[in-house]
Amino acid sequence: MLEKLKSVEDRFEEIRTQLCQPETAADVARSTALLRELKRITPVVEKYREYNRNAAAAEEARALAETGSDKDFRALAAEEFEASRALAEKNLEELKILLLPRDENDDKNVIVEIRQSAGGEESALFAGVLYRMYAMYAESRGWKTDLMSENPTQLGGYKEVCFMLSGEAAFSRMKFESGVHRVQRIPVTESNGKIQTSTVTVAVLPEADDVDVKINPADLQIDTFRSSGAGGQHINKTESAIRITHLPTGTVVECQDERSQFKNKDKAMKVLRARLLEQEREKQQSARAGERRSQVGTGDRSERIRTYNYPQSRVTDHRIGLTLYKLDAVLNGSLDELIDALITADTAQKLKNEETSAAE
Repeated sequence: MLEKLKSVEDRFEEIRTQLCQPETAADVARSTALLRELKRITPVVEKYREYNRNAAAAEEARALAETGSDKDFRALAAEEFEASRALAEKNLEELKILLLPRDENDDKNVIVEIRQSAGGEESALFAGVLYRMYAMYAESRGWKTDLMSENPTQLGGYKEVCFMLSGEAAFSRMKFESGVHRVQRIPVTESNGKIQTSTVTVAVLPEADDVDVKINPADLQIDTFRSSGAGGQHINKTESAIRITHLPTGTVVECQDERSQFKNKDKAMKVLRARLLEQEREKQQSARAGERRSQVGTGDRSERIRTYNYPQSRVTDHRIGLTLYKLDAVLNGSLDELIDALITADTAQKLKNEETSAAE
């Protein structure tokens, strides 16, 4: 591992040298890629250098403890040795985590799609609750929420709502939200007070750049139509809504949230790229189906990942067996405790897999 860390440090210095060269500064694409790589490996290099300082301090203290002429001085040196050695060992454990295989999409913005599932109107209403929850969570982290498309119901729910969250490391945290969310509560439409169980599906897709997904314009069928809605002054009188069909895959994306046809097309293309990228990711995951599954699941939408129980004010994440009795706080955007626990479980499983692979 130390050899690998040394090579990362060498690459760090190489990138810094290249960024100082005029020809690199003139090449925007290359300099951007180098800056992205530098940002990714900087925490590793900083922790590696911290380890080297602590390891050197431990070695110096050990030598003094063994060769010092004064008994009290040797005792102090021995204490310093133990303290520095403990810090160096802690650094190594932290470096193991930093060197784990990293999801290349972790730093990207995300497109979130929430869809009504089992439960009729109650499911649609809870889709609206989840949309609000994620919007509030995004606000707490300083992310921007941008509504891409929506299909509202008469009672204020959503058959489907699609939005983008833009901000630092958005995908690294939101990716654990992909799956089936189950709600247990007495519906506002229920007169006899019975608890109903409904489900909503959430898909979390990394925003795809042009370099991630190449789309041939000839493969697109673009249709325009008038926006639909519940009525009122906001319905467009012109055909500003956009429907894009990717003919090779049959993927269809609609956007009618903006009054501008150009803006709707731009948003629809972002969603289309994200869906096509996700399809490619799913193909790759299927090809690696023999690999060990992560403790927090595959993120597949067929998995029931979480239950929100209103009568008990309970939220249970089934992937890691975590239950919190703070439903109101969670639905108001306090998701960090859940997401941090999922990240910890995912990291622990990856470390276990790395150790198992090394043993084999």
